[in-house]
Amino acid sequence: MHVEFGVLGPVAAWDETAEPLALKGPRHRAVLARLLIARRRVVPVARLVEDLWGARPPADAVGTVRTFVAGLRRALEPARAPRTPSRLLVTEGPGYALRAAPDRVDAWCFERAAASSADEPPAQAVATLTGALELWRGPAYADFAEEPWARAERSRLTELRLSTVERRAEAQLALGAAAEAVPDLDAHVAEHPWREDAWQLLALALYRSGRQADALSVLRRARRTLREQLGVEPGPRLRRTEEDILRHADHLDPGPADTAAQVWAQATAAYDSTVPSRARTRLESTAGLMRDLAVTGGGGLEAARRHRAAAVAAAEQLGDPELTARVIGAYDVPAIWTRSDDLAQADLLVGAAERTLRLLPPTAHDASRARLLATIAVESRGTPPADGGSARAHQAAHQAEQIARRVNDATLLLFALNGVFMQTFERAGLADRRDTIGAEIMTVAAHHGLFTYEVLGCLIRLQSHGAKGDFTGADRYAAAADALSERHELPLVPVFTTWYRALRTAATEPLPRAESAYREAAKTLDGSGMPGLENGLLPLALLSLQVSHGAPVVFDAHADWGPYEPWVRPLLLLSEGCDQDAVRLLRSVPSPPRDLLYEALWCLLARAAVAVGDRALMRRAHTALEPARDELAGAGSGLLTVGPVAVHLDALADALSRP
Repeated sequence: MHVEFGVLGPVAAWDETAEPLALKGPRHRAVLARLLIARRRVVPVARLVEDLWGARPPADAVGTVRTFVAGLRRALEPARAPRTPSRLLVTEGPGYALRAAPDRVDAWCFERAAASSADEPPAQAVATLTGALELWRGPAYADFAEEPWARAERSRLTELRLSTVERRAEAQLALGAAAEAVPDLDAHVAEHPWREDAWQLLALALYRSGRQADALSVLRRARRTLREQLGVEPGPRLRRTEEDILRHADHLDPGPADTAAQVWAQATAAYDSTVPSRARTRLESTAGLMRDLAVTGGGGLEAARRHRAAAVAAAEQLGDPELTARVIGAYDVPAIWTRSDDLAQADLLVGAAERTLRLLPPTAHDASRARLLATIAVESRGTPPADGGSARAHQAAHQAEQIARRVNDATLLLFALNGVFMQTFERAGLADRRDTIGAEIMTVAAHHGLFTYEVLGCLIRLQSHGAKGDFTGADRYAAAADALSERHELPLVPVFTTWYRALRTAATEPLPRAESAYREAAKTLDGSGMPGLENGLLPLALLSLQVSHGAPVVFDAHADWGPYEPWVRPLLLLSEGCDQDAVRLLRSVPSPPRDLLYEALWCLLARAAVAVGDRALMRRAHTALEPARDELAGAGSGLLTVGPVAVHLDALADALSRP
């Protein structure tokens, strides 16, 4: 179960459906808060006792802490089988650690967004910082305001929030949106009157809004407040701002930094003043904006994902299925990675699309149906076949494709083909089929000037040629994708091309150079906004590197394996000499998910099965991998490889031939 943790307000936790988890009493919450402050590091039991009770703990304090931890584990992992170790709240050495994923704690997401905005243009920075500030539900660790162990972290986060408010105002001023900055800055200085930078920004925002008298009044109020409440005179920056306003200094109102920014500011202002706030048109405009925002980078992608779900929910509440269909279908953002960034949200979107399909009137345009079907196919990527969702998604993809070809709509066809691509993982060895899809996407997109889909076609063909070991062909498509990325400002594309080049190094260069290439590639994932790609990828790549080079398995005991842990854990146990544990685990391990890493994960399982002599699993692995005999295992991901599938098949055949 995915658990979200909130500390920007009262300490809380939510399950994947956004339902709050029952964390029992204040002591349980205190333990959770203390572990979150430790940021995945171990907190010794003795330290927990000291923090909870001070210098005079009760005699059974250690046992009580263990009881609290046990209660938290039940709340955080209710489906965990009895006597199996917790994967989230772990026991390690002298204490406990909470191994929360980096994107599952609101404070960590806030910090990452605030940091990423520093290199963004003003419009994107405003969106990123606004999204970051929306994570706050109240003061940080609000229910532990008096606890000494929380004081430093509360102060740090509070200061970061205050500076984020001011940085957003600076970005709004740079964008030419001075009037929009005034209300938040006014509230900000009222609550935090000692922040001279905030007073200066408010005065500047008022001046640029044509309110010179109000700007001077604010500066006088700042002087009076600082004197009366703090006993200090305004600093040189505030004094200089007042002088500049009085003489109308040219630098105070340079206008937007460029023509594009000015057009944006004027257009958004006109939209806000013309289109009523309750107009349904705003939902459609929002959906289109989210589509464009998603390809601008990590902060934009995260914001688009969050606001998209809200827009769809708002459209459904209006009870107009045709409007809802347009809002859902407008988000035709190309998707290359087969592991969803947010499974819970994907399920919500698929559910909304299915409901809307049933509610559409017979007179609705076929294109609306096709977009809903394509959405189901794309958002259902990685759905296990056993739950029936895979068959439905496969059907939806091909229905969308048929409609798109019939209505002769190029953009719709590309969206549908994206869904078809996402559903071509029913078995191993389908690189050639995906290459055919990628070729058509490239051709149609280039003919119609749809550059984001042209990039998608390049990346699909890069993956397909990589799977066949054709690095010359893959290089060609990587270069084409990079050229399109640079020309059209698509910052997420280099994430994939950089990882592809690390994969090529892993397949052709010595192990130390390959390991260095993977570690460099991993840096591109920071702030990419793609947790479905990021979580556990570097450890998996390094393990795959060791396996493909025939090196001993050596791993970081603290590594976060993300969603890949069930299929790598047997090998890790074997490397630690825990053979019997590996045998027991292999008996119940599920088949790998049918996605871009299907063959790679089967090869890792096959290696473990051969090592312990698990003949049933060896036969399953051989059957699953045989169709991909001519491919490089995992290279179809464009990210990593565990070497030729044929080598693993031969090892399986040899082991099975022995009595």
